[in-house]
Amino acid sequence: MYFIKKGWTVFRSRKTAMLIYAVCVLPVVSAQYLGAISMWLAVLIIGLAMAAHQAWSANIYTTVSDLFPKSATACVTGIGGMFGALGGILIAKTAGKLFDYYKLNGHIETGYLIMFLICSVAYVIAWLMMHLLVPKMKSIVV
Repeated sequence: MYFIKKGWTVFRSRKTAMLIYAVCVLPVVSAQYLGAISMWLAVLIIGLAMAAHQAWSANIYTTVSDLFPKSATACVTGIGGMFGALGGILIAKTAGKLFDYYKLNGHIETGYLIMFLICSVAYVIAWLMMHLLVPKMKSIVV
């Protein structure tokens, strides 16, 4: 609402807010190292990332309803949910293999670092994909 009140379009405001949320997740890559200093630093960084995730989710659902007619919103959201679930399966399998590999080699912390790195850049990558695929707000006619 801050950007909309400044006179920005809804789509520009939403994309800017989502970029801010994506940037707020980036520090999660440091959670492991900050956790070695103080558990509470890791909790704060992960908490910031989780808050940004929730804000991202609220905006992505609304973006779907902005772009698609009411008759298609549920279908598009369902397709997005399906790909989200498939991504969850993929990341869980990848994490398991990664942790097994690095645990066997005595460097489990490297596996966690890689996972935190993936988590930290995922939203920036998603934002870039959205920016490239939907550069301008244009309602889709079904």
